[in-house]
Amino acid sequence: MTLPAYPQKPVPGDRIAIISPASGLPGLFPLPYELGLKRLREDFGLEPVEYPTTRKMGSTPKERADDIHAAFADPTVKAVMATIGGDDQITVLPFLDRELIRANPKPFFGTSDNTNLLVFLHNLGIVAYHGACLMTEIGRPYALHPLTADSVRAALFTSGPYELRPAKHYRDTDRDWADPATFDMEPDSQPADGWIWHQPDQRIEGRAWGGNLEILSWLLMADREIARDPAAYEGGVLFLETSEEMPSGENVFRILRNMGERGLLASFPALLMGRAKAWSFEQPNKAEDKRRYTTEQREAVLRALATYAPETMAVFDVDFGHTDPQLVIPYGGSVSVDGPARRITVTY
Repeated sequence: MTLPAYPQKPVPGDRIAIISPASGLPGLFPLPYELGLKRLREDFGLEPVEYPTTRKMGSTPKERADDIHAAFADPTVKAVMATIGGDDQITVLPFLDRELIRANPKPFFGTSDNTNLLVFLHNLGIVAYHGACLMTEIGRPYALHPLTADSVRAALFTSGPYELRPAKHYRDTDRDWADPATFDMEPDSQPADGWIWHQPDQRIEGRAWGGNLEILSWLLMADREIARDPAAYEGGVLFLETSEEMPSGENVFRILRNMGERGLLASFPALLMGRAKAWSFEQPNKAEDKRRYTTEQREAVLRALATYAPETMAVFDVDFGHTDPQLVIPYGGSVSVDGPARRITVTY
């Protein structure tokens, strides 16, 4: 497989496409959406460009694909950002024009269901960026988290090494986006215990591949975009995270077991596991329940590694995915995991 190449970065003053390839939730929750647009203009100096389905709930996969094509084909647009995730972006993939997008590479930012597009772009040889959805990160209540802001700014505008730093506090609870008061106060947070290292006696450098674990499992079930030969990912750095749907430890193990049976886990000498989101409106866990959930998930991952990739180094509770702050991971870009030094460096 040809190594993905970094597309040209935007500069302040450029136009950035704002698309909803997963869900048109800006139409239901305008407050974080409009706040995100405002910050792109005022804090990052970019000019957002909307498309027909950006604020439209219930748009068809073909309509969303048309917006993706328009965003990548427009020479005046220098980057593309998803508004938020969803659960059916896999249905958009068959409508995408590979040659059009391959001929017009641009930095794409998104997480969660946007793992579909990240894998797709990786297969086209384009480095993309796991992070920075407009509503969830750029439109964060009250203010951008400093770690998120610094990482997003570096990923958007700079090229070269960037050292990830563990958060001292984090948040995985939410408030009602329909309530204006939500955006008038700093979100609640709790102390973070730092990253947890497993077998940190190695130094690994490789290309990042992975994303949201549930979405990857759907791609595997549909036999979409994931190489059948695990050698395609040999020597890479696997990064995984789970969503607010909070799959059980047993389900996490089963997904990883199936990846192991395909030979995928053994291809990666290093794994970064994002800090698990352990709270949702449907399951508002207390502190002890959250600790129990995250411990069960970590034990499930370690159980799968022990069986299928016993030599793999792993780092848990890295601040990416469905967490706040959120660090950006360059999808297909270079990542260095230095166990003895306890350092993770990405190349934006």
